[in-house]
Amino acid sequence: MDCFFTNRHGGFSHGDYSSWNLASHVGDDLADVEQNRAKLRERVGDFVVMSQVHGDAVVVVDQMPAEVPVADALITGNPDLALVVMVADCIPLLLRSEELVAAVHVGRAGLMNSIALKTVAQMRELGARQISGSIGPAICGSCYEVPQELHDQASAIHQLASSRTRIGTPALDLPKALVAALAVVDVPVVISAGCTLEDDSYFSFRRNKVTGRQAGVIKL
Repeated sequence: MDCFFTNRHGGFSHGDYSSWNLASHVGDDLADVEQNRAKLRERVGDFVVMSQVHGDAVVVVDQMPAEVPVADALITGNPDLALVVMVADCIPLLLRSEELVAAVHVGRAGLMNSIALKTVAQMRELGARQISGSIGPAICGSCYEVPQELHDQASAIHQLASSRTRIGTPALDLPKALVAALAVVDVPVVISAGCTLEDDSYFSFRRNKVTGRQAGVIKL
């Protein structure tokens, strides 16, 4: 099984994107993006990306799709396919079992619409038994400042999402809340990277606005 997270190093550069951007929808030079994707393909073979819309659609892929799936979670049991989730502050969640793997995009909307829990449920329906997860680089609870109203809406459902910035303004700790939510359904999770806003090794929309995307990649 291959499971890892990329950063801004090791790829091709263009303009403000500053290296290994894997997203084709953010205004980067498409030739550079394709060269970066080719480097990823050298490591993992064929891979499937999503058109992520902060929704709750979970798509099962058994072979390379003819079109990019519109979804925020992908599941496969095909050991010849890798799954990719692309982020620049949201959580890249990778789920694994002996039978299936999944790549999930979890932002504030995804936490609220339970995209991760829906993915776990579908994996189990498809035969996955012991599922575990890894959370990659994402914005932390001290940096993800939000209006009070959004803070209150999220923390009313996910109490552990409630946080404050270093100057005391309302914030959300999405990784902490996601780990707690997955623990309820018996999915242990490891947080394997730091804050995208604080660490310029990663792309961060909050920091740069115009920026690329790093990826979480998983393959049986």
